[in-house]
Amino acid sequence: MDSGHTSWMLIATALVFFMTPGLAFFYGGLVRAKNIINTIMMSFMSIAIVSIVWVLWGYSLAFGTGNAFIGDFSHLGLSGISFASAEGDDIPPLLFVAFQMMFAVITPALITGAFAERFKFSTYLIFLVIWSTLVYSPITHWVWASNVLADGTEVNGWLWDLGALDFAGGTVIHINAGM
Repeated sequence: MDSGHTSWMLIATALVFFMTPGLAFFYGGLVRAKNIINTIMMSFMSIAIVSIVWVLWGYSLAFGTGNAFIGDFSHLGLSGISFASAEGDDIPPLLFVAFQMMFAVITPALITGAFAERFKFSTYLIFLVIWSTLVYSPITHWVWASNVLADGTEVNGWLWDLGALDFAGGTVIHINAGM
């Protein structure tokens, strides 16, 4: 484990986390006074709901071995993910989960700008669970999943296999937010 890489990933995870409250306050400033609390809470609930979905099954669907289109449930509830790094890992696997979770959180928060003053709060909570499961996790798997099984077989997302490179989230985050 590289302490420099780990420190930077912790900072990067925190920075991506703080994007969501910043976005909440930005969207809150764009709506009428009667909808400020609702709009801000939509972004904050993205943190709560998507984090739970990500830990329970979202990470597994996004980064599990599965097939070229979707992961499997091999990491359901983060089973098999430890804080201790394996030989050759630069960062702890659990830190990678947290970093990726922050992207899973900010993506539907970006969508709340389109929902401001138009969506019931309870409907939005249901939307978060369904959307992060059926849209975000599979597309994340397509682009970012790269797995090598114990027998040496590679199981990657289909866009990864085509050579798609997405270093900053333009595909996974911004195209996902537009779907």
